[in-house]
Amino acid sequence: MILERNVAPYLVSSEDTVATALQKIGQNRKGFVLAVSARGHLEGVLTDGDVRRWLLRAPGVELHAPVAAAMNAACHALSVETPGEDIARAFSERIRYIPLLDAQRRVVAVALPRSATLRIGPHTVSQDGATFVIAEIGNNHNGQVDLAYRLIDEAVAAGADGVKFQMRHLPALYGASNGARAQGDLGTQYTLDLLARFQLSDEDMLRAFDHCAARGVVPLCTPWDLPSLEVLQRYGMVAYKVASADLTNHDLLEALCRTGKPLICSTGMSAETEIVESARLLGRHGAPFALLHCNATYPAPFKDVHLRYLSRLQAIGGGCVVGYSGHERGIAVAIAAVAMGARIIEKHLTLDRTMEGNDHRVSLQPDEFAAMVRGIREVEESLGAAEPRRVSQGEMMNREVLGKSVVAACAVRAGERLTEAHLAVRSPGQGLPPYRKRELIDTVARRDMEAGACFFPSDLAPAGVAPRPYRFRRPFGVPVRHHDVSALAGCTALDLVEFHLSYRDLDLEPAGFLRPEGHALDLVVHAPELFAGDHLLDLSAADDATHARSLAEMRRVIGVAARLRPYFHRADRIRIVTNVGGFSPDGFLPREARAARYERVAASLRALDGDAQVAGVELIPQTMPPFPWHFGGQRYHNLFLDPEEIASFCDREGRRVCLDISHTRLAATHLQRSFAGFVRTVGPHVAHLHVADARGVDGEGLPIGEGEMDVAELGALLDEACPGVSFIPEVWQGHKNGGEGFWLALDRLERAWGPSPAP
Repeated sequence: MILERNVAPYLVSSEDTVATALQKIGQNRKGFVLAVSARGHLEGVLTDGDVRRWLLRAPGVELHAPVAAAMNAACHALSVETPGEDIARAFSERIRYIPLLDAQRRVVAVALPRSATLRIGPHTVSQDGATFVIAEIGNNHNGQVDLAYRLIDEAVAAGADGVKFQMRHLPALYGASNGARAQGDLGTQYTLDLLARFQLSDEDMLRAFDHCAARGVVPLCTPWDLPSLEVLQRYGMVAYKVASADLTNHDLLEALCRTGKPLICSTGMSAETEIVESARLLGRHGAPFALLHCNATYPAPFKDVHLRYLSRLQAIGGGCVVGYSGHERGIAVAIAAVAMGARIIEKHLTLDRTMEGNDHRVSLQPDEFAAMVRGIREVEESLGAAEPRRVSQGEMMNREVLGKSVVAACAVRAGERLTEAHLAVRSPGQGLPPYRKRELIDTVARRDMEAGACFFPSDLAPAGVAPRPYRFRRPFGVPVRHHDVSALAGCTALDLVEFHLSYRDLDLEPAGFLRPEGHALDLVVHAPELFAGDHLLDLSAADDATHARSLAEMRRVIGVAARLRPYFHRADRIRIVTNVGGFSPDGFLPREARAARYERVAASLRALDGDAQVAGVELIPQTMPPFPWHFGGQRYHNLFLDPEEIASFCDREGRRVCLDISHTRLAATHLQRSFAGFVRTVGPHVAHLHVADARGVDGEGLPIGEGEMDVAELGALLDEACPGVSFIPEVWQGHKNGGEGFWLALDRLERAWGPSPAP
């Protein structure tokens, strides 16, 4: 149970309009408001359901009617003096909120069921959400406010969400502090001496909080006593940390509960019975709280950490958010805690572990703290969701290369009944998976097949889509390879083909695979990205050897395009689509590094312009996804990812680009930018389009209609941003089974975009 003592978001006057009440319901996100009289007395409740029932009951009513007309006057309420256990027992499937009234029946609080969610400033912390990372500065500022500012700045740079300090009023804690220092044991004398010398004044502490807010990080503090809590309340702390030493201090806990602020409670130094009792106290008072697993030894031995206790701690807290406050050496345990369910991580931060003070020795230095945050974010990303497993894009690529398919063991004629003898299982995994082999037995072959040809799911399904005449408001074509260009080009009336080259294709002579009379088509060429010896094309490479190799390979591609040109009679100026490079293995590059890479690309393209002009080709860089797949694994891409950078490059260099729709959608999602805005920004510079669907930040090349894009809206957007520009459906594995994926894509695109007027 949680007690909301700020009741303003839940109250409306019974004379307010229903429209006003609905607006407030939308703002508080709890699905109800409480209607009160002019004197504040509770008169009823209004929910979304109440409004729907009222509208159905009285057709023709309008939303400017008073709340009193639609509210439910039979509202269950309790006295604010009701014990917390009795309030908690009053919840049921039907009762999800309880107004708490004073003696005059005025609403002074609202009881809500406990939620495994904590609101800390702008952050919503839940078991399914991002980890809230706290940099514990404590007293590592050594009493110097300038050092506190530096630590805050380092915490922000390292990626912390909150920065925490500690506030003590020594006379309230220890009485006559000088006497306590003289009479205590050696440990107490040492600690009190440090506290006396290294405390910030209240004024400097509040300045440090202001610096946190200015830097965009949440200031937090542990009040060790009631006078300190009063100072922090006057400042307006959004949440409080409860030290392990005070988990059993019920007087302080009750005072903290009365603030109504979220409480982050460390459980070090306490036995389980004490943790249970404190959790019950927090529950009785309706405090929003999280429990942090902790071993309060400095440093804590790894054998004493016991991370598996996190799940038990969550049960003790009634399903509350749990976290981990670590004092062990290093960052591995904190990262592991996230994998074990912790959604708040607290670690000490220092500039120098050799500084005086007992916390410095167990603190992380800024680079270590940053590494911990990176590790936490990587673990969060890897956790995913507890949902049915789906084969990822990278796995599909590797499955095609390494997996196996059902193939024809011998030549098969259409109409022939298939037996075990007709079937074999071989690599690569481009066709029907082996576990479906038995489904083929005793079926009739639908087509002639050479030995080794793959069976496909369409060989078992009802008749699939076949090529037909298509009409679009722009030129269109399909991707082809040297072995299928003649077959695919003759299936329907295309305007162009896009020749997708592998590095092995660069050594082939067109006369060996193209018919002498050629094709009445335009031609686009897609340059390879991978070359012999695991060389990835990179025209932005700072390494001279890599850069020189990339230039040489691009000159070979230009030469191949020139040799293909005579076979395509409508090819005027051949466009060569290329990925120009700019990837990095471990993270994205900063803006200034990207600018240098763009300059390198520009110089590379200028160096190739002479060859391109002679060959009659135009080099058009392709827009890129944030996480391209290289060698079956992900990298980070930096160039031709940001719309403003792309447009600026094109304006400055007089270049055009290939707008890959799938890549662009992934980039927009990653950058949290408007996809439509991206297309409109780049649209004036587009020479050619690759069209496929997309999902998330790395699901590229999906079949049309099977991703997250509204295909009809895409058509209207492209008509606005780059009318008349040619396109191909670049659907991954669309070439299989006679280009089945391409024909399906063209069919869906024509239906979504509407055909062009008949000539």
